[in-house]
Amino acid sequence: MWNLTRATVAISIVTYNSKHIFDVLDNLKKQFAGLPNFRFVIFDNNSNEDYKKHLKEYEDFADITFYPENNGFGFGHNYNLLNASEEYFLVFNPDIMLERETLLGMLDKMENDKSISLLLPKVLNFDGTTQHLIRNRVTVFDYALRFIPFQFIKKLFDKRLTSYECRELPDDRDVDVKMGSGCFMLLRGEDFKEVNGFDERYFMYFEDTDLCLEFNKRRKKVVYTPYAKVVHYYERGAHKNSKLFKIFVQSLYKFFDKWGWKLY
Repeated sequence: MWNLTRATVAISIVTYNSKHIFDVLDNLKKQFAGLPNFRFVIFDNNSNEDYKKHLKEYEDFADITFYPENNGFGFGHNYNLLNASEEYFLVFNPDIMLERETLLGMLDKMENDKSISLLLPKVLNFDGTTQHLIRNRVTVFDYALRFIPFQFIKKLFDKRLTSYECRELPDDRDVDVKMGSGCFMLLRGEDFKEVNGFDERYFMYFEDTDLCLEFNKRRKKVVYTPYAKVVHYYERGAHKNSKLFKIFVQSLYKFFDKWGWKLY
């Protein structure tokens, strides 16, 4: 198991009026308080004043930057991590529940396999069901399928959606994959720096997919492990909020404009 006296880990959280963060931080304090090689770094994207006042109560636990404007998810994590000296970086959403042993096991895995640049856990809903967030391809058609509200169409293309969402990943072994979710990414710090972190052209959405493809391009390993599990308050904001959906579409355009348009 991971040697707590050895390498250091920077755990980066970017937040903007995040409704779950205080429960998340209370859990992290319980799990990691007093462990000096875990450094928590929070970047606030100009939340409201009441929120910032509450967040300041955690300054004894985390290094907190209160930025005067909101430049997005990738900008905040790059601010936290690109000049960090820790060996490992954890990109951590403000709506994730994590147990210490889960992270220790993932760190142990990366120590034993130096070829892994990015390690991804199984992400669960609170009822224990799986959030299928691993991807091995990205096409316009697949994204359109996920947003179509008509269930009969989704049923018609169920096999394609199953393949796209990697629903049949094994539960008994680690798997090399192409892409995973930015809600929880354990990264080798030097590899994150080598690709200059997240592409800040994306305000939100697709920066995690983009990062994985940058690793793929450099033949760096992205690995999914079913043995590590975290719980995610999954809001699916772009499905419910027109402003977030507009941001999603803008990021989608930037992504395909950069990596090439794959329609099907």
